[in-house]
Amino acid sequence: MWKKVLWSDETKIELFGNNAKRYVWRKSNTAHHTEHTIPTVKHGGGSIMVWACFSSARTGKMVKIDGKMDGAKYRTILEENLMESAKDLRLGRRFVFQQDNDPKHKAKSTMEWSKNKHIQVLEWSSQSLDLNPIENLWKELKTAVHKCSPSNLTELELFCKEEWEKISVSRCAKLIEAYPKRLTAVIAAKGGATKY
Repeated sequence: MWKKVLWSDETKIELFGNNAKRYVWRKSNTAHHTEHTIPTVKHGGGSIMVWACFSSARTGKMVKIDGKMDGAKYRTILEENLMESAKDLRLGRRFVFQQDNDPKHKAKSTMEWSKNKHIQVLEWSSQSLDLNPIENLWKELKTAVHKCSPSNLTELELFCKEEWEKISVSRCAKLIEAYPKRLTAVIAAKGGATKY
């Protein structure tokens, strides 16, 4: 069943890496040496938001989100990319579409759009961050894009799309093959944190 699911989500990707703390092993009194510092840009240098999807077959479309995402913009993204991704990934007409419970995803007009297009939407529990395997791909994508060292937002978008397409078929397949174990771990943890 999980091989027929088209997983989706949105994420923010920052131009100069992420804001997470980083740790360095260094000798005493070398904290300010260049090799132990990370350059910063006033106001962070910017970021982009992207929507993407994948299945056990491989990654699907990735789309840059221009401006603030609302229900209408979300439906446009789905209209222009969802069915094409399902076709490219050879999921057939009877695939199951996964999205989280974001208000724009659960909006009445979005749900009506899915119903009119005969798209089966996977029922999704609230507060289930551990359950979407695309989160693993987001982390890998951000690491790969950061290594490309984009110098502006245009390059950032280009590198994001290139690195998304480079994610291997085997990586996508392994995430989905391990999905039942992920569910079992969440149940065993009674909804608490898991290694996933």
